[in-house]
Amino acid sequence: MEYDLSRRTALLGLGMAAGAAVLGDTAAHAAKASDAWMHKDAATLKALHGKLSAAPRRRDFKTVPMILDSQDYWDHEALAARIAYRGGPKQIWDNKDLTGPWLNLMRNNINAQVYAFKHPDFIIVSATHAIAHLAMYDQTIWDKYQLSKLTNGAVASNRFIVEQPAGAASPANYNDPEGAFSPSNNSIPALQRRGVVFFACHNSIWEQSEALIRNGSNPDKLSHEALAAELTNHLIPDAVLTPAAVATLLELQQAGYQYAT
Repeated sequence: MEYDLSRRTALLGLGMAAGAAVLGDTAAHAAKASDAWMHKDAATLKALHGKLSAAPRRRDFKTVPMILDSQDYWDHEALAARIAYRGGPKQIWDNKDLTGPWLNLMRNNINAQVYAFKHPDFIIVSATHAIAHLAMYDQTIWDKYQLSKLTNGAVASNRFIVEQPAGAASPANYNDPEGAFSPSNNSIPALQRRGVVFFACHNSIWEQSEALIRNGSNPDKLSHEALAAELTNHLIPDAVLTPAAVATLLELQQAGYQYAT
């Protein structure tokens, strides 16, 4: 099977040019909205967040191959910005347990690094893969493909992307035990506002699409390549698609990120 990347690249260029004004407004709004959730001295982190907001996310695939052999298949601009980040400290989390305490641990770690150890530009990247990668899909895909079955019914919906009531609290009151930075506000959107980036994993997408086909959860009778593309197109907002989470984890370690799990 052949994949016409030259045509895709040309179309992406046209689309980016046509939508530049809208993208600029959206990116500025997103960065402004998140500034209040970051420490007042986190200038380097805020600048990175602005770059990431403006970086394109590729979500218009018809098919994708098993092994991604061109950067046109993933969000290479956003990934490059993360690798080049000069703030710190920098951590890369190996997250693969969907029902484990991963969101809570990352939240606690940000709180301690920023407020106890006084590292306002501290940064976390979540290398999300295996069963935890189900949290990277929007609810539309959870419903269409009954992704709950892949958890053996343990998780009925993508509750990890649901905004919590505590998220409406002022982040200025960082010691509020029921506030924005408390366990009451464990969610992916809350962590994203604090600068955490969630890496999506193509290998997990490929293997999960294979599982759906094998289990008969393929209502449109799509090919493996087409089903993997549809899952890719329904990644949650601001996720950064990588060719493989574990392989990308190594790339970030070489750039000075410390491993955590």
